[in-house]
Amino acid sequence: MHPSLFLAALCLGIASAAPQPNQSLDARWSQWKAAHKRLYNKDEEGRRRTVWEMNLKVIEQHNQEYSQGKHSFTMAMNDFGDLTSEEFQQVLSDLKIQKQEDRNVFQAPLFAEIPSSVDWREKGYVTPVKDQGQCQSCWAFSAAGALEGQMFRKTGKLVSLSEQNLVDCSWSQGNEGCRGGLMDFAFQYVMDNGGLESEESYPYLAR
Repeated sequence: MHPSLFLAALCLGIASAAPQPNQSLDARWSQWKAAHKRLYNKDEEGRRRTVWEMNLKVIEQHNQEYSQGKHSFTMAMNDFGDLTSEEFQQVLSDLKIQKQEDRNVFQAPLFAEIPSSVDWREKGYVTPVKDQGQCQSCWAFSAAGALEGQMFRKTGKLVSLSEQNLVDCSWSQGNEGCRGGLMDFAFQYVMDNGGLESEESYPYLAR
């Protein structure tokens, strides 16, 4: 075979092997992109659409199995729908583990009656579910959530606190904003700062 004909056949084979988007999902794809403010270049669009469709298929299969009693929870598409499992893990793998030689280990008081589990939501300690977006700031959400619960314990008022305040301002304590951080450093910032802003006064921007 002539080399140019062979190359043309090879390219045609590669093109035909590439997954084609499911046209019946065009409207849902457009709605999802609009809802999550996604703008892709021409090359990126096809790849992200393929990942999104694969994730959607997993979600729908899981929910079908849920209806058959195989699972205890349902799944739904969210703003991570165009990420592969590896990319999603990178978004969330932002916790810095710092080795500490001296640690205080909790010792339960003698004869203490400690329940096997507690649902703090039922007791009013927990704010509604929040979304860190594609900013590696789970450390800030963890710290703010802990402080919200302790404020409720002390004052009886549940106030949503500002993760963005921690993301922006706790660098000198050792955190790195959307590149990751540590709850201990967040608590140190709160002590150094004399408090933490509310979510209402300092809203989250995921950057």
